[in-house]
Amino acid sequence: MDKKENLVVIEKVNAETFNDFLGLINELAGYEKLAPPDEEAKIRLQRDCLSDNPKYQAFIGKVGDKYVSYVIFFFTYSSFLALPTLFLEDIFVLEDYRRHGIGKKMFDFLKETAKYERCGRIEFTVLKWNKIAQEFYEKNKAQRLKWHLYRLVKEDF
Repeated sequence: MDKKENLVVIEKVNAETFNDFLGLINELAGYEKLAPPDEEAKIRLQRDCLSDNPKYQAFIGKVGDKYVSYVIFFFTYSSFLALPTLFLEDIFVLEDYRRHGIGKKMFDFLKETAKYERCGRIEFTVLKWNKIAQEFYEKNKAQRLKWHLYRLVKEDF
């Protein structure tokens, strides 16, 4: 396969592309060896993406007539910078389309979005075992921080 970054078209997820988007989320779940969203979660994903006041933004990458990638992000705020932060929740490219520039184009799209929104930074987490992703981000000038990530699940609050 030749480089596809010039062929990928990035579109905002909408009602017509939402099921394709869900299919890609399921593919990511398989890659990460996690359970995909259940039926109730799918309903929340759709509502929270497509409502008048969305909780997150989602964009899908298409090569020809096939959806091959997606990103999910939302905005937080830095008290020290006094600027918004773009938080990248997911970036995913189907396995057959990796290493062809599509991930970079999706990541560059995020950087342009962060510039447009006047963000002070982009933040994200990477699984410790995902060395390919770590190398990709570091190659694209991301720095590994010395912070610890904590999580509190809803049953504990």
